[in-house]
Amino acid sequence: MGKAVAVLASSEGVTGTIYFTQEGDGPTTVTGNVCGLKPGLHGFHVHALGDTTNGCLSTGPHFNPASKDHGAPEDEHRHAGDLGNITAGDDGTATVTIVDKQIPLSGPHSIIGRAVVVHGDPDDLGRGGHELSKTTGNAGGRVACGKYYWSARINMSTVDLDMDIYMFQSTLKKEKDQNFSEYLNKRKGSILG
Repeated sequence: MGKAVAVLASSEGVTGTIYFTQEGDGPTTVTGNVCGLKPGLHGFHVHALGDTTNGCLSTGPHFNPASKDHGAPEDEHRHAGDLGNITAGDDGTATVTIVDKQIPLSGPHSIIGRAVVVHGDPDDLGRGGHELSKTTGNAGGRVACGKYYWSARINMSTVDLDMDIYMFQSTLKKEKDQNFSEYLNKRKGSILG
C-alpha cells in the first residue's frame, strides 16, 4: 500500500492535512480536513509543481499529463488533478473524502512531489461558460497549498521547513525589512540541529 501526506499552509490562516492511500494499481483515496475556509464550496486540485517558493502561485497549473480540458472528477475528459470541490461548513472546516483513479502515488503520472491546492471559490467543473472554465474551473485564488510527501519516507523536519519557508515568504511580502537568509539559517539550525 502506498501512502502520502500533504500539509497545507496559507498566509490567509487556512490550514489542513490531506492523506492519500493507494492499494496496488487501484484508485487513490484522499481523506483529511481543511480549516479556516469561508463556508461553502472550494475548488480542490492537484497542481503540477510542488514548488511553494512564491506561495501557492508557484505550484503551476492543474496536473494535466494528458493535455485535456478542465472537468469534473467523474468526467472521462478532465485534468488528472481535477478533484472537484470540497465543502466548508459554517465553522470553516471541510472534511475531505475522495476516491479517484487519475492521481496515482507511483508510476509516470504520480502525484508525489506535486502540490494540492485549495481555491477560494467553487470550481464550476468546466461547465460555467466563463473564459477560465476549461482551464481552472474559474475557482478563484489559491487560499492554501501543500506538497505531497511519501508518508513512509516523510521527514517532518523537511515538512516543517517547507511550511516555515512558505509562511516566512508570505510574511516577508508584508515586512520587507526582514532578512530571509538569516531567518532560514537560524530555522534550519533549530529544526535539523
